[in-house]
Amino acid sequence: MADEHNMRRVTAIRNGTVIDHIPSGQSLKVLELLNIARDTSVPVSLVMNVPSKKMGSKDIVKVEDRELTQTELDRLALVAPDSSIAIIRAYTVAEKLEVNLGKEVRNVVQCTFSNCITQNLREPLPHRLRVTSTDPLTLRCHYCQRPQDLDELIHNLL
Repeated sequence: MADEHNMRRVTAIRNGTVIDHIPSGQSLKVLELLNIARDTSVPVSLVMNVPSKKMGSKDIVKVEDRELTQTELDRLALVAPDSSIAIIRAYTVAEKLEVNLGKEVRNVVQCTFSNCITQNLREPLPHRLRVTSTDPLTLRCHYCQRPQDLDELIHNLL
């Protein structure tokens, strides 16, 4: 029982992406942000609430035969800004990527306020949300200054 914390809970993948250090309980939102639905054809492994020295507990997502794009990394920053990404090729880590949440989230999600100027199709403006706090994550629209609900933002992906 003492080795329970060191036990491998999910097998290694040949090719794909491992998203580690997801805040505990946020992995389902990660799947939604990455557009991984129930009808996906690639194997997806999800581990929730595993012990972590760094975080106390964490979630892990493994997606086989898929490498994340920069757009997907930008989306990931909304729910797991401190996560680490490993691109796996031939069972080994080929690349390590970091999720970077800057001072502004640009053209990733659309403002949740229905009367915002960004909702008007005749006013094509870039979608800009300012990061006003990182812990907890709070965002405000650059144009209407409205605070954004993170759960609603997931449904406003561009």
